Amino acid sequence: MRDFGRRPIYLRMMTVIVLSERDVPRLFPNADCVIVRTIADLEAHRGAALYVDLDFRPEEARLAALRRMLPAAVMVNEVVHTTAEIGRHFIRINGWPGMAERAMHEVAAGDVSVATRVGELYDRLGSAYRLAPDIPGMITARILAALINEAWYTWQDGVSSKEEIDTAMKLGTNYPMGPFEWGEHIGLRRIVGLLDALSKTDPRYVPAESLKKASDGIKI
Repeated sequence: MRDFGRRPIYLRMMTVIVLSERDVPRLFPNADCVIVRTIADLEAHRGAALYVDLDFRPEEARLAALRRMLPAAVMVNEVVHTTAEIGRHFIRINGWPGMAERAMHEVAAGDVSVATRVGELYDRLGSAYRLAPDIPGMITARILAALINEAWYTWQDGVSSKEEIDTAMKLGTNYPMGPFEWGEHIGLRRIVGLLDALSKTDPRYVPAESLKKASDGIKI
């Protein structure tokens, strides 16, 4: 993983259109960030330097609407599907709750030309990023999902309580949240969705039965 530090110099304030149904913290402090609520609203904001879809779903109608914004840069909150699956012209960002708001963004690009464009964008934005492999889960989400899954396995085996596991992880690793707290913050369905994708090629990621039930809202 290449680490690109924050660069304080940028050419001019860029316009970034952020598609989100909820209010989100400003992703790029040095940009003119405009929040729109629906995919249809993008048409009224042509000419922006960057479009960020934080509500992205890999549906053809949505992909078609985003493709109409090209050749501007288009970034999508897609942790599970790779650019080979959604389109190599898109830039992936880990936009899970708590991730996109961080000072350093985790992004993935499908080829060298798009990766170069990512670097140019972040230079102009004066923001920091890490270029992660274009694989399901990138890096941070893959690690978090595995930790959360192991915590659920530990709990369902009766080793300890959820509260004790969270406390042990925070004290032992200095994490800001324990694995159960992380799961609730991110959303258990997101965690299970990533684990399901990862487990297709690696059985270590098979989600715990208790985690799957909890993600479906089943009390256990």
